[in-house]
Amino acid sequence: MPAGPALPGLLLVFAAMVLLIFVSVSAPTWDKISFLNVGSVGAQQMRYGVFGFTGSGRSIGYDFSDPRANTTVMHNLTKTLILHPIAAGLSGLAFLFGLCGASYHRAGTILMTLLAGLATLATLLAWVIDMVLFGITRNRYRGDNIPAQYGNANWLTLGALVALMLGFCASACGVFGRYRRRREPTPTY
Repeated sequence: MPAGPALPGLLLVFAAMVLLIFVSVSAPTWDKISFLNVGSVGAQQMRYGVFGFTGSGRSIGYDFSDPRANTTVMHNLTKTLILHPIAAGLSGLAFLFGLCGASYHRAGTILMTLLAGLATLATLLAWVIDMVLFGITRNRYRGDNIPAQYGNANWLTLGALVALMLGFCASACGVFGRYRRRREPTPTY
């Protein structure tokens, strides 16, 4: 195999890409994945995702059903949830360049490292915004005696962040690996 050192970073970046894709298709597209679950457990539970909430249309930025949570700042913060698909796209590009690096040339591993670094920054920013936005919203719902809890998308984003950090480090180390076979000395007769 030409580039064994690039493989750990490649696998970690792939795992992060898959997690970020799952987060990007959260509620209202896929109700099993959400950032915030509001109400009692069951079919009537409101789930908030990247592009909306249960029963809403898909859009960049949305309003919450609690009037106390509907402020201009909160609405604008929901627009920043677009960072999840952006980070997924950067992870996907890093994975494609990593394939090139693992199969052929060091330049692919270098580009994978740079894109994994950008995806890490985008994912870190997205996760911090998730925790702030949905933490404040959760507390406002609880202040109105409405049950609210974090969903699994927060933890999937955190898992993608950890995988990207490790993938960045592994691919940065993989840049210095051996990419060509050793030449066998030619026998002299």
